Parts: sequence; structure tokens; C-alpha cells
Amino acid sequence: MRRGLVHVLAWLLATGAAVTLSWWGVHTVMAGTAYEPPRALPVTAADTATQRSKPVGSPAARPPGTRSPSAGTPAARPPSPAPSRSAGPSPAASPTAGPTASGRVRAYDTDGGRAVFDLGTADATLVSATPGTGWSMQVWKTESWIRVEFSRDADRVSVFCTWHDGPPHVEVGTY
Repeated sequence: MRRGLVHVLAWLLATGAAVTLSWWGVHTVMAGTAYEPPRALPVTAADTATQRSKPVGSPAARPPGTRSPSAGTPAARPPSPAPSRSAGPSPAASPTAGPTASGRVRAYDTDGGRAVFDLGTADATLVSATPGTGWSMQVWKTESWIRVEFSRDADRVSVFCTWHDGPPHVEVGTY
């Protein structure tokens, strides 16, 4: 009986030490991580009713198998500065728009996911980008453009927002 009690006590001490060490490690890592709260954007019924159609240049606006002139050419592809990868839930089905203090918010739904931009008069901001189920995502940002690329196997869908020579312009290309 005494021998069994010693084994249980040793097991409890080892388990307690392991849990404490694990908690301390996770706590140390998480304490140095900064989280930004998600931005909620207002969407009204009138905004969604007027924005039912796909944005110009979307995959639905071109015949299947055709490429976007800007997304398919190597010269138009931006350099690859430290892309961020993530995966997430599938995008919503309809494009939305809502006013904000800095401009107008536009969502671009594609086969690979959804990209939402806040389009100002002279620049743009990426509000969110959500890949579809089974798709991954990369985001590139510079002072004059933002590119969101959704990829799955050999399929690529790119949402490219530029504003270097005028107001922001968004192109969606499949390649």
C-alpha cells in the first residue's frame, strides 16, 4: 500500500511540474504578443442592394480560361517581400460596401477568398482578406499598391489594388 502511495505521489509531482513548466512557457510567449481588435465595418441594406454585381475585372466578367492582363504578365507581378500566409473560413457570398471616415469600403469575392479594401481618394487600406476553404493567402503591401493572392495547388487568384497614378483601382485576376 505504501509503495503505491509513493508512486501516485511521484506521478502527481511530475505532472504538476510538467503543467507548471508548460504554462510558464506558453505564458511567456503569449505575453509578448500584441493583438489588434478586429475592425467592425457598418453595412446597411441600401449599400448591399446597390452593390450586388461583381466588381469590374472579376473572374465572372471574363470568359473562363482567360487571364487578366496585369495579373498574368511577369512584369506586372510585384516582388515577393515577406508574404504572410494564413488559412481561414470560406468567404461570404455577396459583395458589400459601407462608408467609413477615410473612404469607401469595397469587398471583392473571388473563387479563392474575399478581400476587403477601404478605398480613399489618394490611397487604399486592406481591411481584411479571408481565404476560402482549402485556399492559402499571401499579402504584399507597398506605398502605392496592395496585392492579395489566394492559392490552392496550381490555381491562383490575385486581387491587386493600385493608386500610384490616380485614385485607387482594383483588378481581380485568375491565373
